[in-house]
Amino acid sequence: MSEGTRGVKSVRADSKPHRVRAVAAALFAVALLISCRAGAAPLLAIEHVTIVDVAHGRTTAPRTVLIKDGRIAAIAAGDVHIPRDATRLDGRSKFLIPGLIDLHVHLFNNASHRPANEWAFPLFVANGVTGVREMNTTPDELMQVAHWREAVDRGELIAPSVLAAGVFPRGDTDAQARQAVREAAQLHADFIKVFSEVAPSRWRAILDEARTVHMPVDGHVPAAVSLAESAQAGQRTAEHLMQAYEACSSREREMLDARRGLGADAAVALRDAQERDILASFDAAACRRAAKVVAAAGQAQVLTIVLEYFDPSRPRDDFTADPRWPLLRADEQARWRRILEHEAGNERELAELRWSVTCSIVRTFAAAGATLLAGTDAPMPLVYPGYALHDELEQLVACGLSNARALRAATSGAARLLKLPDTGRVQRGARADLVLLDADPLRDVRNLRRIHAVVLAGRLLQRAQLDALLATP
Repeated sequence: MSEGTRGVKSVRADSKPHRVRAVAAALFAVALLISCRAGAAPLLAIEHVTIVDVAHGRTTAPRTVLIKDGRIAAIAAGDVHIPRDATRLDGRSKFLIPGLIDLHVHLFNNASHRPANEWAFPLFVANGVTGVREMNTTPDELMQVAHWREAVDRGELIAPSVLAAGVFPRGDTDAQARQAVREAAQLHADFIKVFSEVAPSRWRAILDEARTVHMPVDGHVPAAVSLAESAQAGQRTAEHLMQAYEACSSREREMLDARRGLGADAAVALRDAQERDILASFDAAACRRAAKVVAAAGQAQVLTIVLEYFDPSRPRDDFTADPRWPLLRADEQARWRRILEHEAGNERELAELRWSVTCSIVRTFAAAGATLLAGTDAPMPLVYPGYALHDELEQLVACGLSNARALRAATSGAARLLKLPDTGRVQRGARADLVLLDADPLRDVRNLRRIHAVVLAGRLLQRAQLDALLATP
């Protein structure tokens, strides 16, 4: 369970999966995987499709998109010569977007030492999530990440590409943490991850060493460090709006002063105990000031507001009746059940206040021009991989973002953060991770769920194949 979560929410069940259909779909999924092991991605032409320009929030006139060797080889209007050996897909009345990117996931279980969360891969892909940022990788696990990336590109694995993987620099001293940063750089980790328990002095040493080896630092803002300080010191991202709640409180200085000088775990415990007072002292003017500082410093906020979403109509005691519950691996079901059944639960008043303040912070930071990006913390309990990113984007819109800005938070904005110019847009030369939709997401962000097909590393997965990925294991 992610340390930064301040509660988990339940989902309403709709229906249980039909077992007969699930068995047939599972067999189909096996056939699908075998068919993908054919070497180079086949030539693909998506004809007469409307392309969504996510960067500018607009659509194009119908185009034909030609995909070769896992890349977009051409985009053209009008009649286009299509090679005879190409697979042709009719894109009329369809909308083409870049694959979605979840910027905060956990594919490894380092605390419990359970197997990696490969069970989540088909859930991501079936929901149009073709890229993820892995948030807590050990040095040894970087080899597994490289294997996954290569297997996806070769068509041997149906999974999102791990676009970035971060390593937490462990060590009992500042010198040991610095050495761990250097070792992570030598192993080609993509970024350094920090947690709330990191003491301010250790955090500064990590930032300093990371600058030396030219690695970004992402993650939690330590419990005794202000959001403004983290942004101005060069931490690239802040996750879960940590310390944003304090920054938007009239009592920020008082709360942080009480944490300073405490041990790391004690500071985190006090932070959690202060939550009600922090939320109750929300100050719009303080929030506007904090938003300006964050925007000026260029720090990105990876929001994960799906963790804070509160819906009073959702009961807490029927989570196993959710039709997606069987999609979890057995050990993951056990973990969710253990956490949910033993959690005291949030008081309704506190949960409502938390959600209200969360939305206010999102609106204020958006108005200031801060970079807001989408992540989920999957697989936190009730945060279903893939599905949760749609929840995240829909709640961003509910909090005041436009459909276009929410979409950018999980496409071009995410790619820009990770410095991946060939990802996050539908353009010539880009990686062919794409989602074909039945309706325009710029009109309604919920249309992102209306997935007609997914192109994964240049390979076409149509609706029946995506349904097969969601078969009960």
